[in-house]
Amino acid sequence: MATSEQVKALIRSHYNDNSEQFFSTVLQIAAHEARQGHSEVAHEIRDIVDKAKKEPSRKNILVIPQNLNGLIFTEQPELPISSLIVNEQLKKRIERIITEFRQQNKLKSHGLSHRRKILLAGPPGTGKTMTAKVLASELKQLLHIIQMDRLVTKFMGETGAKLRQIFDKMSEMPGVYLFDEFDAIGGERKLENDVGEMRRVLNAFLQFIEKDTSNNLIIAATNNLELLDRALFRRFDDVLHYDLPEQDDRKRLINNLLGVFRSENFPFEKASEISEGLSHAEIDHVCRDAIKLTILNNKNLVTFKLFEDLLKERRSAYHIKGR
Repeated sequence: MATSEQVKALIRSHYNDNSEQFFSTVLQIAAHEARQGHSEVAHEIRDIVDKAKKEPSRKNILVIPQNLNGLIFTEQPELPISSLIVNEQLKKRIERIITEFRQQNKLKSHGLSHRRKILLAGPPGTGKTMTAKVLASELKQLLHIIQMDRLVTKFMGETGAKLRQIFDKMSEMPGVYLFDEFDAIGGERKLENDVGEMRRVLNAFLQFIEKDTSNNLIIAATNNLELLDRALFRRFDDVLHYDLPEQDDRKRLINNLLGVFRSENFPFEKASEISEGLSHAEIDHVCRDAIKLTILNNKNLVTFKLFEDLLKERRSAYHIKGR
């Protein structure tokens, strides 16, 4: 029977993807069994090793569905950059990504490359996904959204294999690629509750990012920058930070969203004050709900009273959930 040290060596070699060490340890176990007089068991172990060495590696024959439709959702956004309500500094950095992409040939003529690997970080609903849509729209590219929650599976090796499939697909399917909720695989590699499989997936992702030579814009979005491994940062050309909207941003956002349903005397200043602490997405929901109720009540304009009531309703709902 294998010793505890041999069992640990098997586990380490598996997670380090070291097949030579793995086979060496297995043969040590076979020799140990032979010394114990278990010649038949030792012979069976050696036969298994010999057969395995002649066959392709398991990771090469892992059966993964070739259809990635459940993992990649493709759309053609039509959102101009004017629809993105963020602070001026962040907007300038987004515009710089667009400018560099459009004039990449000019940069290449001077031996420079354009920004195309971007990390977006910030609380939920602050405009990260919308930024990806705006970039795809401005660059006239398809947006391919990778659902990270579906990519990560419980089966050993399957997540990494799917990730490889996606990067292979990039050469055939140009566009803007958004790895949404990227922290699903991007967690700090040294966390105690991390498992070897996820470390291997993250390492694979880092390698794929670094080796990728496509012309695609690759965007990773996370709700919590602190959860990400610092080794990720140097793989990206830019890291953009998103925050809850400031008062002026909230005012512009409400004004844009209400559109033709806003009245000339609607108190946008007051509306922006009472919406403090809400994200872009939450304010969006309030405005859209106000417009829907206005239409259903056969009215033409959203009243401040309706806006305020719906705002309180949304805050109350979050309070019940423990926010």
